[in-house]
Amino acid sequence: MLTAMRRLAGTWFARLLFLLLIGSFAIWGIEDVVRNFGRDSAVVRVGDSAIELPEAQAAARREMTRIARQLGNRFEPDENIRRAVGATALERLIAERVLRNEAKHLGIVAPADVVRDAVFAIPGLRGPDGQFSRQTFDGFLRANELTEAQFLQAVADDVLRQQIAGAIRAGSAAPDAMVAPLVAWALQRRTAEVVRVARDAMPEPEAPTEAQLRRYEENNPERFSSPAYRESSVLILSPETLSGEIEVSDADLQQAYEARRAQFETPERRALEQAVVPSEDAAKAIAEAWRGGADLAAIEAQARAADGGAADLGLLDRAALPIADVAAAAFAAAPGAVTDPVRSAFGWHVLKVERVEPAATRTLDQVRDQLRRDVAHDRALDMAYERANRVEDALAGGATLAEVAQRFSLPIVSATLDATGHDQADAEVALPVAAAQRAELLRAIFAARQGDAPRMTEMGDAFVAIEIRGVVPRALRPFETVEAAVREAYVADARRREAEARAAALLAAIRGGKSVAEAAGEAGLTVQTIGPFTRDPAQAGELPTELVAPLFEAKQGDATMVETRDGFAVARLTEIIPFDPASDANAMARVRTGIEQSMQDELEAQFSNALRGRANVRVNTDMLNQVTGP
Repeated sequence: MLTAMRRLAGTWFARLLFLLLIGSFAIWGIEDVVRNFGRDSAVVRVGDSAIELPEAQAAARREMTRIARQLGNRFEPDENIRRAVGATALERLIAERVLRNEAKHLGIVAPADVVRDAVFAIPGLRGPDGQFSRQTFDGFLRANELTEAQFLQAVADDVLRQQIAGAIRAGSAAPDAMVAPLVAWALQRRTAEVVRVARDAMPEPEAPTEAQLRRYEENNPERFSSPAYRESSVLILSPETLSGEIEVSDADLQQAYEARRAQFETPERRALEQAVVPSEDAAKAIAEAWRGGADLAAIEAQARAADGGAADLGLLDRAALPIADVAAAAFAAAPGAVTDPVRSAFGWHVLKVERVEPAATRTLDQVRDQLRRDVAHDRALDMAYERANRVEDALAGGATLAEVAQRFSLPIVSATLDATGHDQADAEVALPVAAAQRAELLRAIFAARQGDAPRMTEMGDAFVAIEIRGVVPRALRPFETVEAAVREAYVADARRREAEARAAALLAAIRGGKSVAEAAGEAGLTVQTIGPFTRDPAQAGELPTELVAPLFEAKQGDATMVETRDGFAVARLTEIIPFDPASDANAMARVRTGIEQSMQDELEAQFSNALRGRANVRVNTDMLNQVTGP
């Protein structure tokens, strides 16, 4: 979205719009200030705290940008969507104010060092070296239209929320009276007698006449029609189309190499194994055993006996070890050595260095070709933004897509294609975008309307303009071209009907009092006893998955019938095997955890609603419509 605004700002249309805006301020801007003098300028007040219009608008813009990034060209916000997004952003601001008021009332604070540590712990704010990157942080703030103070306040609010919510959630507990029935229900097993009626086993129907086949085709147009096609032209402007205009000198490469040096440096890495135990004596014993030749399995058993544990940490650099003293010991030891015990808040650590991969730096000569391509691509991308503005101006001035392509030496593809990108001969049409953007371009082609003027649209690193010259609607294919497919479908449907009729007759016989074996024998079918099976379709085994839900809804002795992937199945529930929750402590623990999680979520939601209810929230309805404004 920001990129699109950047491109739009340079067009003559945008300049004209800015002049109109300036004129409108001159006409009514001052009057509006005077008219609102003395009125409440806040959109919402929460107790003594105010949410002013600029803050609410900025929050709405950030939310709109976030959604646009996720959905790309699929996101086309209308007035209703903008209103809903604005309301969501405003509600989030209200929740933050309510939380701050409650924290102040309870005397809870977010210490500066806790907020700082929380920021440093955010993975997305780390640089290539794994440490907090100020440059990355500043870029994040710019991309999200946040000041540093606003971001730190958001982190502080999250710290407060965790403290308050933690206290609320800690009180939830699922009693056995609730857990046990759910475990018994979830792990109950059943058995059934099953009879399959396969479509392919049904006899060949009487050969259909041509008239019957033609009528069948007409009655099933969705199966025998050609897809809708678009006669379209697509113009592409991408870094690749401009790469021939870019020259990268050796000085440029040297400068780029220095700026990106961290990308070409690999820090020292070590393959480490670690044991952690609660006492120093146990740690010393483990270190001694390790130095004596014990393997990791023996060390792990020794650590478990001391109420600790051991594990292979894999290949790590120093930044991947969060405890400074442990990292220092690990990277000071020689290859194959075992460290002395190191104490931390987690206990006593002993590490063995299995092997060392030394730090390495790729030289400029080693990365020259790749770096040249990267620099050229970056410059071409910047050039593409400027060129896209000029193309947009030309299109807005009435130039056709073909004229623009010739004027700016840009590739243009004209083709008649369907929504999958195939032409009328079912051959895949080559489109002038990267494979990752192909589906997006096809959606854009089928979203465009015939007669609409083409406009530049950003798509990945490229810009495209689409012109729809004609639309070929879906149409029933000539009978002669699909006769074989129609005949095959007709026969398959006839066999399906026959299979359904036999299965229905079998079900009626069973419900009429016959045993499954007797009814199946009269129909020349085979009975299969299946089970015990559970409610999980993934563990149904030989049981058709379509039968799982009906059989768990049935009473013992009931019969049911379903359509399966290869025909139909008739089943009778023969046994219900109850489950004793007391026999599986792990199952009880899993279900208890799920229930308690749901209870905690519900408690937190109710607490938040209660806080909001007593927070004296006052909404300025006259200003709500301005939240999604500029």
